[in-house]
Amino acid sequence: MESKSFKVGDIVKMKKPHPCGSYEWEILRTGMDFGIKCCGCGHFVMLARPKFEKAVKAVVTPDTEK
Repeated sequence: MESKSFKVGDIVKMKKPHPCGSYEWEILRTGMDFGIKCCGCGHFVMLARPKFEKAVKAVVTPDTEK
């Protein structure tokens, strides 16, 4: 199976919305666990890599503009 490449600062769109209604999350930490912050309300969540990769639908904006 091919491993996807995610970087700190990327904005990802998840398959399911956060209770606040936002689908977009910013990656703050990568590794075996991912730290992500909701772009709608700012809630921070830690997810295991397999669960994170399964929940991601698409990378919205790669961190190339900064």
